[in-house]
Amino acid sequence: MLHEKIFNIQTPQDFKKVALDVFTFQYENVNVYRQFCEALKVNPKQISTISEIPFLPIQFFKSHTIIAEGDKPETIFSSSGTTGSITSKHYVASTKLYEESFNKAFQNQYGNPTDYTILALLPSYLEREGSSLIYMVDSLIKQSENEHSGFYLDDMNALMEKLTLLEAKGQKTILLGVSYALLDLIEAQSFQLKNTIIMETGGMKGRRKEMIKEELHEVLQRGFGVSEIHSEYGMTELLSQAYSTGNGIFTCPPWMKILTRDTEDPFTYVDGKTGGINVIDLANLYSCSFIATQDLGKLHKNNSFEVLGRFDDSDIRGCNLMIL
Repeated sequence: MLHEKIFNIQTPQDFKKVALDVFTFQYENVNVYRQFCEALKVNPKQISTISEIPFLPIQFFKSHTIIAEGDKPETIFSSSGTTGSITSKHYVASTKLYEESFNKAFQNQYGNPTDYTILALLPSYLEREGSSLIYMVDSLIKQSENEHSGFYLDDMNALMEKLTLLEAKGQKTILLGVSYALLDLIEAQSFQLKNTIIMETGGMKGRRKEMIKEELHEVLQRGFGVSEIHSEYGMTELLSQAYSTGNGIFTCPPWMKILTRDTEDPFTYVDGKTGGINVIDLANLYSCSFIATQDLGKLHKNNSFEVLGRFDDSDIRGCNLMIL
């Protein structure tokens, strides 16, 4: 089964083979993607490398229902957006596949959730329905099996007390938060955390002025008393996440890959300089695994990458992005 092959990828050769198999499956079963490929006059029988696979513009998740023919969504994730704006919708045929993806990606980077107290400061996500991030973090909190793990909406005092308590106990902790809420927290109290990972998920959500990522991380480092700020790169349209453990450099799980396209020519790829981010997320098996995002980034060695901003005409959304 393709599902099983996705999470057994170990080498670049494995990735290429599974990616080509997934492309064939989606060409045959996902109507919107097939029509897009046909419009580009792409013959699937002539596709032999990853770079030849067409990448669907991410805007299609706003205008079309993208799901394999014959499948019904078990859940629908939706993006955040300003009032009246059109949001992206991801019709997820298998929540089990999503859970397997985010669990394996987290374990690859951080180990078992039971090793941590997991705190989530995600008010703007909690205040709406359909957040894939809330779905993931809720599962990780439950898996931590820790009485101190949980969500915080707007009770900063309770969160400050909890962080102080956990620090005194020497408890390994992950505080995952949206950028503006983390800034609110350190404005209320500064910390010197030795046992806590601070992970920002990006996004000011219109609550604060957007900041350059380096500046944001410097402010957070000072406020929390930590040497590195971790980050999570994910979005409604993906079922996988990349993580950064510092310096804004993200690494992908084995079933996810980043390519960068020329900003002037979407069919030409660049390496080592700024380009548009194309994501291959093989966990998107029943929607589309090949997505051209509106993010700007740069590739580094070993399939690592950094996010540098967004195209000027794209929507500002909470996908771990800072405007340069």
